[in-house]
Amino acid sequence: MASIDWRIRRLGQTVFTVWAVITLTFALVRLMPGSIMGTMISQLAQLGYAPSQIRALIQERITIDPNAPIHEAYIDYSINTLQGDLGTSIYYAEPVTDVLAQALPWTLFVLSWAVFGSFFIGIVVGALMAYWEGGKLDVGLTSFAVTVGSIPYYVLAILLLIFLAYRLRWFPTSGRQPSGVDPGFTLAYISGIIKHAALPVISMLVASGVASLGMRGNSIRVLGADYLRVARLRGLSDITISTQYVTRNAVLPMYTTFLISIGEMFGGSVVLEQVFQYRGLGYYLFSALNQRDYPLMMGGFMIITIAIVVALLIADLTYGLVDPRARGQNSESY
Repeated sequence: MASIDWRIRRLGQTVFTVWAVITLTFALVRLMPGSIMGTMISQLAQLGYAPSQIRALIQERITIDPNAPIHEAYIDYSINTLQGDLGTSIYYAEPVTDVLAQALPWTLFVLSWAVFGSFFIGIVVGALMAYWEGGKLDVGLTSFAVTVGSIPYYVLAILLLIFLAYRLRWFPTSGRQPSGVDPGFTLAYISGIIKHAALPVISMLVASGVASLGMRGNSIRVLGADYLRVARLRGLSDITISTQYVTRNAVLPMYTTFLISIGEMFGGSVVLEQVFQYRGLGYYLFSALNQRDYPLMMGGFMIITIAIVVALLIADLTYGLVDPRARGQNSESY
């Protein structure tokens, strides 16, 4: 019963966070210094729209009537947002939901490979470091992990772009799909997509350095547990102990970190996709900032924030299923 109450409270926190994001987005439109409304009016006036048309266009594109009382505007904006109406992009002249829906799958494609690749490398390297703790391999891999984990992903992205794309020409320098190839399940198209996504994925693999250090620490703690001594006394092999006891229990605490990193990489995609001109969610969000495309900017910000909130919710609700030891702790701590 306590566990059910905790889940209900956790869902309530998530709903409150989403409501707070919608409210802050509304406040950004109405209260931000510099008058976003004034900027949009001047932009539309420069495009040749008559004053009588500007009010209707603003209301259409940001779903807020600029002349309505603030409480009425807030209610209308909240209802439209919950219905999926995020307005119309000023720069692209398309619904924000359409622009983001076209870009989001490409970002998810890169992030899925980056997240799973980082944690797979981190788990393997961290387990090796812990198994040979204090040895030359441990010292070498630890130094490598610290170095890799300290490199900003965008610095590595620029280096990869210069050497592997421009100089060696092993990978394309920009874009998300091959030019001159019809989209479809063909070898030419699929291989082109993989080549365009390769450098952004490799750039995000710097997260494997932090993951390997976390895996090393967890594995060392598990190696000192009493049940491992019993396992050795039973005559179990090192492979059985390392796979069924050490690795399994050392990976469990990293589950939450794994889901949180998904949200963090969403934020990192803003700069990374701009470096590679990879037209994903981050690319359009950065473009919206440059073009002062406030509806698109607010929609992208909302998607990233909700992705982080949902990732945290999934981590909290499912961790007890992954690690049964945490079920009682969650119900007691909340």
